Amino acid sequence: MKPLRALFCCLPLCFLNPGALPAQESGSGIDLRATISGEAVYSRELTSAPRNGKPVTAGFRAVLYPEWKISSHWAVSGAVQVNSLPYFYEDFSSKASGIRVHYLQAYLGYYRVWKEASLVIRAGQMQSAFGNFLLHYDDAENPLFGTPAQYSYDYGGVSTLGLAGVEALATLRKWDARAQFTNSSPANPRSVFDKDQYANWTGGIGYTVRQGLRAGVSAYRGPYLDRNYPLYYPGEAKPRDLPATAWGADVEWARGHWNVTGEWQHFELPYRAIPWIRQTAAYADAKLVLHPRWYIAARAGFRHTNQDQNSGEETYEFTVGFRPDAFQLIKAGYIIERSRATGELHPTFALQFITTVHPFSLAWK
Repeated sequence: MKPLRALFCCLPLCFLNPGALPAQESGSGIDLRATISGEAVYSRELTSAPRNGKPVTAGFRAVLYPEWKISSHWAVSGAVQVNSLPYFYEDFSSKASGIRVHYLQAYLGYYRVWKEASLVIRAGQMQSAFGNFLLHYDDAENPLFGTPAQYSYDYGGVSTLGLAGVEALATLRKWDARAQFTNSSPANPRSVFDKDQYANWTGGIGYTVRQGLRAGVSAYRGPYLDRNYPLYYPGEAKPRDLPATAWGADVEWARGHWNVTGEWQHFELPYRAIPWIRQTAAYADAKLVLHPRWYIAARAGFRHTNQDQNSGEETYEFTVGFRPDAFQLIKAGYIIERSRATGELHPTFALQFITTVHPFSLAWK
């Protein structure tokens, strides 16, 4: 049972690191685990239009990870996110309320592991293979609260939502590589039932310099507009004739009590009716473990664009984390965002309680 549980726990978190998979075990099984979060937030952003609410709010988020291991090489995996509105920082400036459900992942996977290599092939719904942050998107994996500015639900550089397609991930000694083909762009995810779906590709390669230090690059390209896109104006070219391009670099370093992650990315969103939109974004995270139960973490980042009315922002975050036990985490943090267009500061205080549960696991030969 233990090897099977280890496999199920690794699968949702290793989509850019298939080398993290343990050697396959014989047999089949069904498994379910989940990360459940509750938070309380104080932010003046909640009082501004269009929300016009009180500066204090509370919310919840649950991410469920069902797994069905068909055999030693085949498995069906999923990730379903349920969250209240508002929950994420980007929700504060909208008037949306209620409950939101997204199927982040739902795919059939084939897995092989050898002594110095591994191979994963997946088909179905999956998150983008661009960049590095989506590996830490789960609240239990993210030492801070929010996401870097270039990662968002809709109309950002990299969506956190799932895309339909196929991907291959491989490792060979210190090298890892990935290739992904999807029905829409990470800048504008489209359902398989939507109009204006166009093939996009994403690729990346990484190298582990030594234990604890890895560097990588990634890129994506393909049409991103649809005819209902907020910035798709009359007289614009056909969406298929306007491919978006993005490239970036990332690095991870871990030694002793320190963990550091950084990314730099550039996005080109072409138009003909209006000037091209160009965005450059970067961030750096640092986490210091003070005690097995305590840590502190910080993030500094920016997103710059060539638009006058939305020229980007700079963000700074500081978080203190406490672990009551191996399955629970409490975060208290302060986030401040500075608008490049107006110079205004938008501070946020947040408290978050996260618990991981493993309610069901069944294995058979």
